[in-house]
Formats: sequence, C-alpha cells, structure tokens
Amino acid sequence: MFENMTEAQAKKQILDMVSEYCDRYHNKKEPYKEGDRIPYASRVYDHEEMCNLVDSALEFWLTAGRYTAEFETKFAEYLGVKYCSLVNSGSSANLNAFMALTSPLLGERQIRRGDEVITVAAGFPTTVTPIIQYGAVPVFVDVTIPQYNIDVNMLEQAVSEKTKAVMIAHTLGNPFDLKAVKAFCDKYHLWLVEDNCDALGSRYTIDGEERLTGTIGDIGTSSFYPPHHMTMGEGGAVYTNNPLLNKCIRSFRDWGRDCVCASGQDNLCGHRFDKQYGELPLGYDHKYVYSHFGYNLKATDMQAAIGCAQIKKFPGFVERRIHNFNRLYEALKGCEEKLILPKAAENSVPSWFGFPLTCKEGLERNQVVPYIEGKGVQTRMLFAGNLTKHPCFDQMRAEGRGYRVVGNLKNTDYIMNNTFWVGLYPGMTDEMIDYMAKVIRKAINQ
Repeated sequence: MFENMTEAQAKKQILDMVSEYCDRYHNKKEPYKEGDRIPYASRVYDHEEMCNLVDSALEFWLTAGRYTAEFETKFAEYLGVKYCSLVNSGSSANLNAFMALTSPLLGERQIRRGDEVITVAAGFPTTVTPIIQYGAVPVFVDVTIPQYNIDVNMLEQAVSEKTKAVMIAHTLGNPFDLKAVKAFCDKYHLWLVEDNCDALGSRYTIDGEERLTGTIGDIGTSSFYPPHHMTMGEGGAVYTNNPLLNKCIRSFRDWGRDCVCASGQDNLCGHRFDKQYGELPLGYDHKYVYSHFGYNLKATDMQAAIGCAQIKKFPGFVERRIHNFNRLYEALKGCEEKLILPKAAENSVPSWFGFPLTCKEGLERNQVVPYIEGKGVQTRMLFAGNLTKHPCFDQMRAEGRGYRVVGNLKNTDYIMNNTFWVGLYPGMTDEMIDYMAKVIRKAINQ
C-alpha cells in the first residue's frame, strides 16, 4: 500500500483515510426524536481530533511531547496566564495545585500538616481530598442557594491562626463570589486555589476588568474528562501567573525533581554535573535530584493532541452552553412554586456545566428524578451533596478530628436531600432542551 511513498506521503494517506472514516462513521447522527435518551454530557468532536490522535500515535513519542507543549502554550494564551502545566486528570490538577502550596520553597506561607484550608462540603470530593491526604485540616462552611457556592458571610467565622488557604470550586460553572473571597484572602495573606474544573470559559468582572475564572486566584485547575467543557478523554491542567508556584507545580508533577528539562532533554541549565544539592556528592546528575516528594502526573501526548483540536472549537462550546442554559431557564419559568431555579453570581457570565434544580418543601426529589430518568433524560446529584456525610468521613467523624465545620451546613444538607441537575452540553439541540423542559414540568406536576 505504501510502496514508493515517502513517510510523509504515507502519513498523509493514513490521516486522509482517518478523516473520511470519522466523517462517515462517527459524525453521521440520526436527527433527534422526542423521547430519545438525552445524556447529561457527551463528547463533541470531528475528524480533526481523530486525525491529531492518530498523528500522535504514528509519531509514537507517547509521553509529553510536541503536542503537550503546543497545548500548554495555547491554553495559557486563551486563559491569559503565564504558566500552564498539563496533567492526567482534573483530580490530579487539584492534587498538583495543593501540593505546590506545601513546598518548603514558599517559606512561612508553606502549608504544613495541621494547617487549615477553608472549603465547602457541597461539591466534588477531589477538591478536598488532597487537603486531607496531606494532613492539613479542611474547614467546611455552608453555601448559598440558588448560587450553590460558598457563603462568604461565613468566612470571618472560619478563619483562624492556622488558616493558610481557601480552596473551592465554581459550582457547575457558576463563579463563586470572587470579589469577596479574593479580598478575604488578601486581608489574611491566604492562598486562593480556584477549582475551575466545571467552569472553564466562565467570566467574572473584578476591579473593573472582566477575567476568566481560574485566573483570579493564585492557582487555577481544569479537567478535560469527557463530560467537561472540552475533553482529552482524561486530562487536566494547572495554571498560575506566579513563577515560584509554577516551579513547584512542575516539580510535583514531574516526580518531584529539581531539574526543569523536558522529557528527552538533557542539561538545559548547562550545570548538570557540577552543582551541590542537599547532602548528595558534588556533581550528582541534576536529572536525578529531587527537591519535593512528587508524582508522575503528566498526560500523554495523544491526549494533548486531542486537546489541541478541541481548544480551537472551545469558544463555540461556551456560546452554546450559555444558549442552552438561557433556553432551558426561559422554558422553566413558572415552575418557581415547586422548584428553585439557578441564579448566576453577580458580576459574572457563567459557562454553565449543568442546570441545577432544587425541590421546594412539599416536592420529593425521589419522585421527580425517577420520573425524569424514566422519560430518557439523564440527571445527576450535586456531586457529594454533603461530603462529610459520606463513608470516607466515617472514621474522622467517629473520632471527632481531621476536619472542622463552621455553623450547621443547613443549605448543604438541603442540597444533599433536594437538589439535582441536568446537562447543557454543546451537542444539545433546541429540541432536546425543549423536551427536557417538558419532562421536568410534567415531573413536578405528576
């Protein structure tokens, strides 16, 4: 088949065939018919992603390489930040971000075991997991409804002499009150980590400037899991404007090493064999000097290749998510007697991940959700509901240590018992949105 072809010609023929295959077998979808299953999320892609993936596979570098470098550059440009590190998942991004704050390089601002980090229990567990696993103490405060984000009025009650950081997510794409949280962090000299995994593309105006969420705190994180705003299958990113934090992030991501050479690169600094580190012998190979207890959290170049195609489409994804939210919101007006509809944060333009709905008293979620699911519309809970009620907290709860709760988490518990959400992914058509609205209306009036 490839006789008398150069490698470049052979690769072009393969990629042309891949493109044709994708267009013929992946992107030929039957028109939506009322009653068809509507998932809460789905991948939106075309032949460009598949061709990039195969191109990377043919190159067979496999680990982080040219596509990774390209994605990190383009993603940083989109966000308007100086530094971006690609990792293998959004959960790893949160781990990487938090561990960076434990680096001794940060001096008195280093988070140590026993230090406190303010967060919320109404969210996804991997925002909190790195705090607990390191031995720091999460301090849980309540959230507001219908924003589903941290109640900033509780911040002053939560702070203590041990507080070192605030680490919270923008729930379902709706930004938390960044103005208040940032002012609080500045007042007490605290780190701010924005878990931006569900909010990529959301915008927030602060100090008269509209900025993307994830770029206002000290570190932002993203996830590229298939349901999220863009995908690599698995993947995530950690980003910052702080060069010292970036150094820590890269080190913890890359086994904890002190060296900054990329994979396959040697002696970028020109001093690989002539320096003294710790109590190692003089001239010990810098590629094997470890300044932190780190991990290998890198993504593959094949994942990055998909991301390089996705990021070109991403602005359109955001526009469609906003359109879908607005259409569903308008269609559900008049349901407020039984349902609490979501409310965007002040000064924000959310890139909505989902559409949260909370049943008012007298309406049972356990009746509403099965009806909706039975009509082909997929639903999700608001993640953990109240994380402190889960089995992973059983031992700490029984022993009365390892975390702290400020107030009574009243709204968090209400969300746990009464809130669910439906999807808004950019592949949804107006017909799908209208059908979801019809089903929800019937569900609350059955």
